[in-house]
Amino acid sequence: MGRIFETRKATMFARWNKMAKVFTRISKDIAIAVKAGGPSPDTNPTLRRAIQNARGANMPKDKVEAAIKRASGQDQQVYEVVLYEGYGPHGIAVVVETATDNVVRTVANVRVGFKNHGGNLGTTGSVAFQFQKMGVFRLSPEGIDQETLELELIDHGLEEMGESVGEKGEKQLVVRCAFAHFGQMGAALEERKLPVLSAELEYVAQTPVELSEEKAKEVLEMVDALEQDEDVQRVFHNLA
Repeated sequence: MGRIFETRKATMFARWNKMAKVFTRISKDIAIAVKAGGPSPDTNPTLRRAIQNARGANMPKDKVEAAIKRASGQDQQVYEVVLYEGYGPHGIAVVVETATDNVVRTVANVRVGFKNHGGNLGTTGSVAFQFQKMGVFRLSPEGIDQETLELELIDHGLEEMGESVGEKGEKQLVVRCAFAHFGQMGAALEERKLPVLSAELEYVAQTPVELSEEKAKEVLEMVDALEQDEDVQRVFHNLA
């Protein structure tokens, strides 16, 4: 076990804007979870995970409760999760995950986001084969015996485990499993009462692409522009 590979993140947002976007994304995750499995986190593991992510992002408790209440109402917005695929500058493969109540608006905005930064929106399946959908858990490593945990988690579907850093440079322990083992892995970590910072389903690049700093900046500018769209939840790419 060593340092785990993660694609580099775009960090061009002002701090307040970044937080607002994160809260909006989590609120949509909560709405989708409530719609699918009800408003009780005790019986809805997807909602429980969204609430856990809200805590990890320091989202105020009243905002979380308001999002659950809003999603439980009769007039709640219904979001459809839609994936878009394409290529960014210099041939970088990109997968855009959206949650939208208006697909026509969303696809138009995503297409513009690609086009304005030297990329091209592709068709379904055009780049997804270059990624593996995985469960990704980020933990605080403090107090964890990593070798022991690694051995224990193998029986719960562990595929990769290693050290990384968060956006603020803080140390993290990243645990990855196949999509099919996401629930099982989450339950195993929960049972051990480990400090999970976030639990997400992510598209992990199978073959990272190295670019010069100048070219990488062009790619990240496009990623940043896509992430700022209100319908975009997450952007994945294969830039190393």
